[in-house]
Order: sequence, then C-alpha cells, then structure tokens
Amino acid sequence: MADSIGLSGKSALVTGAGRGLGLAYARRLAAAGAAVVVNDADAEAAKAAVETITAEGGTAVAEAAAVGPASTAQRLVDRAVEEFGRLDVLVTNAGVLRDRVLWKMTDDDFDTVVDVHLRGTFTCARAAVAHMRERGGGGRLVLVGSPAGQRGNFGQTNYAAAKAGIAAMARTWSMECARAGITVNAVIPVAATAMTETIPAFAPYVEAARERGEPLPDWLRKGEGFGSPDDAAGLVAFLASDAAASVTGQCVGIGGDRLSLWSHPAETYVALTDGGWSAEDIAAAWPATLGRVPESVGVPAPAVPEEGAR
Repeated sequence: MADSIGLSGKSALVTGAGRGLGLAYARRLAAAGAAVVVNDADAEAAKAAVETITAEGGTAVAEAAAVGPASTAQRLVDRAVEEFGRLDVLVTNAGVLRDRVLWKMTDDDFDTVVDVHLRGTFTCARAAVAHMRERGGGGRLVLVGSPAGQRGNFGQTNYAAAKAGIAAMARTWSMECARAGITVNAVIPVAATAMTETIPAFAPYVEAARERGEPLPDWLRKGEGFGSPDDAAGLVAFLASDAAASVTGQCVGIGGDRLSLWSHPAETYVALTDGGWSAEDIAAAWPATLGRVPESVGVPAPAVPEEGAR
C-alpha cells in the first residue's frame, strides 16, 4: 500500500462492520495502520471481525450495539477515544432491509430502516464531529449510500429514501464541516453481499466465485461495476487518508473494476415565459420542452451479454 494511504496513528469507527462490506472496510483501514472500533448489532459477528483483523496484524476492538439512538452514537465515539485517544475516521455502514412495495409497507418497516440508516448516520456523525471539532486537526466522515438512493429502486421506499437522505447529508455536512478540516463524502458501493448475490443475473457467478474461486467476468466487474466487498474497500481507505484532504461533498461509486463519480441533482432543462406559468401554459409547452427529456428512474437491470459473448 502506498505511503500516502497510510493511516498509522489514526483511529476509525466502522458501523455495521461484522460482515460483508463493513468488515471489508474495517480490515482495509486496519491494514493501512488505523486502530478500528468494530461496531455491529450482532455481538458475535463484531467479535469475530476483531479476531480476523488482529490475526492479520491489525488493531481493533468490538462494540456491539444497534445504531440509531444518540446514546449509542456517543458510546461508540467514547469507546474510540477511551481505547485509542481520539477518533479520526467515521464510516457509517450499518443498515437493515425491510423491502415491500408502498401499499404493503408497514410503519415498522419504514421506521426501522430509516432509524438505522438515516438516524444512525446522523447521530453517529453528530457525535463524531463534536469530538473532532473539539479536538482539532480535522477528520473524515465516509457515509455509505447506495445506487437505490441515487435513482430509486422498486420495493425499497424506506431504503432508497434513507440512502438519498445520506447523500444529501454528505453534501450539507461537507459545507458545515469544511472550516474544521473535516471532509464528508458518500461511497456508493456495488458488491456481492447477502442482498445483491441473490439477483438472478448475478447469482450463478457469485456462487462460482465463492465455491470454486472462479473470477467474475468482465461484463460484471467492468460493465456492472460489481465485485467483492474487498473491491470497494480501497475507496474508503483513500477517503480516510491525507491523500483525500481536498475531496469533500462527493458521491463516489465503487464496485468491481469500476470507479465513478455520481452527479448531484441539477436542472437539465429550463423553459421561460413572461409573467409566469399557468397550468394551461405548462400543458401546452410540456411536450416540446421538459417533456422531451424526461429523467429515467430506477437502478438499471443488469446488461447480461449473450451466451457466446460472456
């Protein structure tokens, strides 16, 4: 690993780090030299993650708790300070899914997902930034978003809304925290996890990679930007490092062999009329103006190549 990506002397907190992407982030940060607080709602998973990291020569401690409440966020930040003297990097990865279409989604389905993803990100970031500002010397917030939050996704009202909110918070906090030298960015990962590996187009390739060690084909790694959790971890280590000191307010995609920058919402077409727009004026103008360039919605379906082209 390049010296510029070294994190020796720094400490990091990764939420939802017991398995999957969160574990990959924690391992990569530890490999770069950071001391890591591994948080997970599953105490056994957090403990196993710490054992993995220490076996690889890293430094880590476990703190089991479900994020969301402010008291939990403060407890996690306090643990980092107690163990390592400071907190330099926060990675808000914790999340849950309760997928249902709108008319079948319950209040509990909605509240649970929003509480963990959106409130959990907010409370942990607030506690971390309060510490970083008081300590001085800057810091790094790496918020974990999703393509669903950028484009919407069928059956994921709660998840997409929370992830869209996380992207908005990254942009807002990048402005609010700039003076303190704290950068704030969102990572938009795509990787083989318990959620994505069941997608029919991906499933046989994920199974072949896991059970027989077969590499994922280029159409997945490059075309879909789909790879392993480890493929997404380098971006988190970069954003946590001094090499990314000037990078803030960005939503950065990562997956497989693909690194991308997501655009921020912006006006794509503007129509003007003297005196303002009535409903009738809009109806008359729509087909030839805004209606010519409607925005698409949803995460695009995988572009599976023909059998002979794979």
